[in-house]
Amino acid sequence: MKMKIVYLTAALIIMAAGVGAYLQFFAHSKSTPQAKAPAAVTVVGQPRPPFSLLDLHAKPSDIAQWDGKVILVNFWATWCPPCVREMPALMKLRETYQGKGFEIVGVALDSKDAVMAFIDPMGIEYPILIGEQEGLQLTQLYGNRLGVLPYSVIIDRKGVIRHTLISELHYEAVENLIQPLL
Repeated sequence: MKMKIVYLTAALIIMAAGVGAYLQFFAHSKSTPQAKAPAAVTVVGQPRPPFSLLDLHAKPSDIAQWDGKVILVNFWATWCPPCVREMPALMKLRETYQGKGFEIVGVALDSKDAVMAFIDPMGIEYPILIGEQEGLQLTQLYGNRLGVLPYSVIIDRKGVIRHTLISELHYEAVENLIQPLL
């Protein structure tokens, strides 16, 4: 009986610590403005690394095809809840600013089949590239040292990385970052 109480107490303490850590992280990520959430300052100010990945039609797409535009490269996965939550904001940003030289390029860290099944019902119209394993390495080249998702990079018209953002994006925060670059 004493052992059960000890185990139950230990389990409750561990569970409470886990919930407390989660709540503290969640509260911190909600209170921190997205515009001030750099993931890695080492790539900011550097030219964007070149890459080419297959699009949803199995055609190679090179990041250079969007040169001259402000680009938000968004690394995401279908199994990532914050990635899914930010998609409506991304679609709205593209709709609002596409005519002003802005483009979003999604890099899915999933298989083509998983991505196709996911995006068709969502109505995503911005370019989606299939990253799979290569996409994981690409996130690191773009400054994602922690390997977390979602992860986004804002690149100016000259191909220079201006912002790296870790965690879920919000419309107003991204809008504040891209407007001066347009």
